[in-house]
Amino acid sequence: MLPDADAFPEILLDLAVPHEDINDLVALRRTLTADTGAMRFLEECVDDLVRDIGEIGAAVPLAERVEEAPAAVGPYFAVYVFVAALPYTRAYHQERGVTADVSRRTLADLGRNMAHHRRQHGRGGVKVPQWLTHHFRGELYQLGRLQFERARLGQRTGRAVAAAGLDVTPGEPCLNLHIPDFHGPLSPAACGRSLELAREFFARHFPQERYQVAVCHSWLLDPQLKRYLDPDSNIVRFQGRFEAGRDPGEEPEPADTEPVRFVFGDPDLPVASLPRRTSVERAVGDHLRAGDHWYVGHGWFPL
Repeated sequence: MLPDADAFPEILLDLAVPHEDINDLVALRRTLTADTGAMRFLEECVDDLVRDIGEIGAAVPLAERVEEAPAAVGPYFAVYVFVAALPYTRAYHQERGVTADVSRRTLADLGRNMAHHRRQHGRGGVKVPQWLTHHFRGELYQLGRLQFERARLGQRTGRAVAAAGLDVTPGEPCLNLHIPDFHGPLSPAACGRSLELAREFFARHFPQERYQVAVCHSWLLDPQLKRYLDPDSNIVRFQGRFEAGRDPGEEPEPADTEPVRFVFGDPDLPVASLPRRTSVERAVGDHLRAGDHWYVGHGWFPL
């Protein structure tokens, strides 16, 4: 189920696991492999993860299973699950003709996730293991600056798309667009290149799925950001790509912790002391200190 101790560090580096976590993961590997029950549990988790690999939207209860992991390896248990599943993921990528470079950059999100965890908590671990199931099941791919997830159009956005006159209905395939951190500016040129890569990639590797629409659900699409940021800023120009994907009369739920989480690294930071070093930091903090709320925006555009 797991590579031997000599090969293990190189595989972790291929997945962009932070260097400061590697020695601990190698040492805990011995603890894990010596426990027959823990290895049986690991095998069950891997089976859950790779069953029906490639199927869009399959339920994989990894987050719940990780909570049951042996205490000795608990914070890192998801890493061992993903490493053990790696041969299945790579085989699926090869079957689809996905290049080694795209595969490597996609699965390197494990290391990014672990960097987020250490940034917030000051120790090793996996921040959101459930999120990474999409990568290791062949549903999500990093293509340039952006990530694209094979998904299905929801009712809310589907209604907005249909109202715009496109012949697309809820339940049809769409590409769910994600904006990873630690990957440089969200420049128009970088986003445009990603979109060109995505159009070519999914037409070539998933020709049976017709992707007509890209959707995004993110605090970065909150139109209130335009009150604080320059019209030529990357975020405002990114918003300009999208049509509204929410019913006009719908009352959104506040999501104040979302920008705090992604801009400052910790959703629980006290609002009063949020730094004001950049225009985005000032926008997020000043808005909250004024007693206002941030919301997750929903948008779409035709591919």
